[in-house]
Amino acid sequence: MTNHFSSERFTAIYHLTGREAEARAKAQDLCLEQTVELPDALVTDETIRAHVLGQIESLSPVDDLFEARISFAVEIVGGELTQLVNVLFGNISLKPGVRLERMELPPSLLQGFRGPRFGRKGLREYLHAPERPLLCTALKPMGMSADELAELAYQLALGEIDIIKDDHGLADQSFAPFDERVTKCTQAVARANEKTGGHSVYAPNITAPAHLVLERALFAKRLGAGALLICPGITGLDAMRAIADDDRIALPILSHPAMQGSFIADRTSGVSHYCLFGQWNRLAGADAAIFPNAGGRFSFTMDDCRELSAGCEVEMGHIAPIFPTPAGGMSLDRIPEMRAMYGRDVIFLVGGGLRSHSEDLVANCSYFRELATQV
Repeated sequence: MTNHFSSERFTAIYHLTGREAEARAKAQDLCLEQTVELPDALVTDETIRAHVLGQIESLSPVDDLFEARISFAVEIVGGELTQLVNVLFGNISLKPGVRLERMELPPSLLQGFRGPRFGRKGLREYLHAPERPLLCTALKPMGMSADELAELAYQLALGEIDIIKDDHGLADQSFAPFDERVTKCTQAVARANEKTGGHSVYAPNITAPAHLVLERALFAKRLGAGALLICPGITGLDAMRAIADDDRIALPILSHPAMQGSFIADRTSGVSHYCLFGQWNRLAGADAAIFPNAGGRFSFTMDDCRELSAGCEVEMGHIAPIFPTPAGGMSLDRIPEMRAMYGRDVIFLVGGGLRSHSEDLVANCSYFRELATQV
């Protein structure tokens, strides 16, 4: 067999349940399952054994679990995000007691990914907000007409909310068809910007059947949308990457966590908040990662949110850091607490809480900004 392998490897860090012997058996199983998918005794080719098989670099106790560092040859990824995710957590995701915590990728592997087009620095420049936290809200509820959503977008842009996004449940329903909604909401935000001199952008949801994702992104760009919302748990991470990499579109991307909850629901299985919402989103080109903040209507803890934020900014070569975007039932009175936790490099996403604060929506937006900018 011709040897096509260098000596370069990347590392995945897993947490495994069980006593040491059981955890080691899981680590050995992972090395096989994520590569050759054969019993060890059948791997007789020495090149495959030396280069293709995963290798246990270390196994050490962490609290009541074991942490395994497992390395893989960079060549088995083939330079594709889909195959990288497959190697990291493909078949092994079907087995209990295995959680992918983080990944460490060498420059040779990272160079195949563009990552976020904007990232934190670029998105700040794009929105003319060099220092303060960014503000975001959602158009909802589902069932409103395109005209009603456009009027709501207009009021929110008059209040100079930076990013006015579709709710992730808005698709191409008869009450607010995609083309009509994007046309009217984009125009409404532009009218408000002309009046205020502001830089608000509208981000339509382009989560769609596979053959329509690119079509909707291009339509939104052509109509003047200023950003895009995608649910990579529904479309797939690589669909988001393709949109982020497409120079015809060149818009900021907000990643929504719909359908990704089962990855992080159990601390002994799945993928960590750090990796799923931070590292994977960045490789797939998101500029902001939406997630449920602690204390809202979902079960994320403060530690989960800190871990996620760390994944949004950990050093990954040229892959830019992105904005954590805490959401999920936040009220305006939570903003000072959130500012203290996340600092200034954050996008605050408040939906219903912004609308219910008072009857004057524009005044609510101004109050939102005032709270967010206080130190």
